[in-house]
Amino acid sequence: MPDTQPSEEYETPETAAQRRARRAQFLRDLNEARELRERVQPRRARAARMRQQMRMRTFRW
Repeated sequence: MPDTQPSEEYETPETAAQRRARRAQFLRDLNEARELRERVQPRRARAARMRQQMRMRTFRW
């Protein structure tokens, strides 16, 4: 049976500072995961980096 109590996140809207802090934490975690993947699978990570560089080179401003 689902919980009928409203959760705290719906009671008050998130402030901009809270959102930025949560986003910063997410980006740190994402960067850490990318670094870990790079150490675990260096060839695949290198290929992904090369594809990204090629995309950036062909991107028109």
